[in-house]
Amino acid sequence: MSAAGAVSSCSSLRSCVWLLKPGMQKMSSFGLHTAARCAARDYYEVLVLGGGAGGIAMSARMKRKVGAGNVAVVEPSKTHYYQPLWTLVGGGAKQLAASARPMENVIPAGVEWINSQVIALDPDKNCVWLENDIKVSYKYLIIALGISLHYEKIKGLPEGFNHPKIGSNYSAQTVEKTWRALQDFKEGNAIFTFPNTPVKCAGAPQKIMYLSDAYLTKTGKRPKANIMFNTSLGVIFGVKKYADALLEVIKDRNLAVNYKRNLIEVRADKQEAVFENLDQPGVTEVHQYEMLHVTPPMGPPAVLINSPVSDQNGWVDVDKETLQHKKYPNVFGIGDCTNLPTSKTAAAVAAQSGVLDKTISLVMKNELPVKKYDGYTSCPLVTGYNKVILAEFDYNAQPLETFPIDQSKERTTMYHMKADMMPLLYWNGLLKGYWGGPAPVRKLMHLGLK
Repeated sequence: MSAAGAVSSCSSLRSCVWLLKPGMQKMSSFGLHTAARCAARDYYEVLVLGGGAGGIAMSARMKRKVGAGNVAVVEPSKTHYYQPLWTLVGGGAKQLAASARPMENVIPAGVEWINSQVIALDPDKNCVWLENDIKVSYKYLIIALGISLHYEKIKGLPEGFNHPKIGSNYSAQTVEKTWRALQDFKEGNAIFTFPNTPVKCAGAPQKIMYLSDAYLTKTGKRPKANIMFNTSLGVIFGVKKYADALLEVIKDRNLAVNYKRNLIEVRADKQEAVFENLDQPGVTEVHQYEMLHVTPPMGPPAVLINSPVSDQNGWVDVDKETLQHKKYPNVFGIGDCTNLPTSKTAAAVAAQSGVLDKTISLVMKNELPVKKYDGYTSCPLVTGYNKVILAEFDYNAQPLETFPIDQSKERTTMYHMKADMMPLLYWNGLLKGYWGGPAPVRKLMHLGLK
């Protein structure tokens, strides 16, 4: 199924592009990566751990600082995914293949790819250990290891995904099962979950609920569907302005929200989901489902747990304004693996990359970092196949919006930005180190621009 009205607002969308940072103008066209791959050397001036959005963006920026051959990325995966697209893949509006690129094609030319797993970090000796007892030393280390999914912490998973009626937009292996479950829906409960852990893209668990509601309405099945969102949280969204807007959508579409409910077991053979009532520990509820979308518990990568670079919870312990490590001045963190107190999104990574670039530049000159990250993050809340509420906010959960409009309103232009423009900006802007996030309107107004 294709998203409705895919062309109708293109001209309006183009008129908004000027608000994005000038780095867009530097974006190059798609091209094959031609740098040779070779065995890991024992030393690099800049070593980047992780080949996700943060790792690739920073490797591109660092290569321009220290030169080709002096930067390496450690990443075991052969495929790089643009994961924000998976919401639309699960809803049938995009194909999974559109979110994927070979890793060798996204790692910048001149940056070496060490196709291996990080086993341990030893920041006191400025080195890391890889598989096969390989030691790699560095002058500067950037940790961009992302966040780990833990389906196994829910009893009955991941083996439950072998059954129909269940999917998850958080994994390349399960996202297409969400679409199949939606297409196969006949009547009964359609249940969407949010776990009792930090997650990446905290809006995604409910985005697929809105898309499912729209699909079931379009196909005439909505009267036979009881759509429910069971969340471990006590609110629908952490920023009041957007939460109020979402509650109106929920009310208008007759969606059920059950707060403080955490999924602890899936009995896929019986199509039953078991939830713990977090307000009454030990009390559980069992719901029959015709469709179940699971957002898995998440946590820091195993290599970071009890690591010298991590806090007590396993997240990389960095200064929230500079992204420099609190103990090791030549170590930096970006993205989902850090303990930055903001939502874990690709938009946050974009904003962080610009700040971290400036931070490392000054550290390399033995100067103190001055650029401050304000916690900017964004969550395009997809509420239909042509509607998005564009949530943007800072560390204080205050709106920090890009456009001179009320972004809490559902808009078709914002949908096309999410579905059509942002993937291009991701592949050709962020990953190439040219885009450091949007310029929020209050900053533009401070400069006298409107």
